[in-house]
Formats: sequence, structure tokens, C-alpha cells
Amino acid sequence: MKITICCSLAFSKEAIQIKERLEQSGHEVEIPITILECKEKGIDDIKQWIREFIERDSAGFNELKKERMQYHLQKIVESDSILVLNYKKGEIDNYVGGNTLIEMGLASWFKKKIFLLNEIPAMDYTEEINGLVPIVLRGNLDLIK
Repeated sequence: MKITICCSLAFSKEAIQIKERLEQSGHEVEIPITILECKEKGIDDIKQWIREFIERDSAGFNELKKERMQYHLQKIVESDSILVLNYKKGEIDNYVGGNTLIEMGLASWFKKKIFLLNEIPAMDYTEEINGLVPIVLRGNLDLIK
């Protein structure tokens, strides 16, 4: 199965580990470009680079963000499914961020399977996440089929 991983940058380490595990199981897996950069340079360096870019050229950063989002959205269109990695972030259990919600909506529009690693979070848009009818894995990647 061709799977695109969707998640917060905060979950970069986990995304890389899960990508490798799924590939060992025979899946083809895509992850966001920025997470690949975190693997090469480290998340702290990438976060610092983002902060400096925004301070130096916020319009340029917004354009880069848009290009990267479009690239990742195209990967979703080309995939069979998405896997949303939703761990605790700050005070929110099973966090799903704004970009990830957009990605889930696109996957739904194109009738892709939406796998959610952990339970649906209690957030302002819980109802919208429920409406996308994700397959909740409860941490069990072996349920991806």
C-alpha cells in the first residue's frame, strides 16, 4: 500500500521511525519534506532555520510553506491512504494540527483511507475529525491493510 504520513513537525522522530517500520512491512511511504530535513539536520536546527526565515522574509517563508504544502498534498492524492500520527503535544492528547486536518480533508475528498494512529483528540474540531470517519488504529500499525 502507498501511504502518506501526516503529522505535526513535533512528531518528526516518530514519523521517521514509523516510515521505516512500514517500509519493512512492504509499504511505500511518503513523509513531509520538512521532516526529511529534520532527519538530516535535526529538529532543533530546522525550527531555528524556520524562525530565522520568518524574521528575515515572512512573505518568502509563506511562499515556501505553500509550495511544500502543495507538494505534500499531491503525495496524498497519489497515495492509497494517509496515516495521521497523533501523539500528545503540549496539553493536548492525540493532537491533530491545522495542516493535518487539511490533509485529512483532502484524503477524504479523494476517497483515501484515513488511518489515525491514536484516538480522536478532544479539540475544537473533534466533530470534523469524526466526520471524516478515520480508522483508529489505537497504536497498532498491523491493522493497516
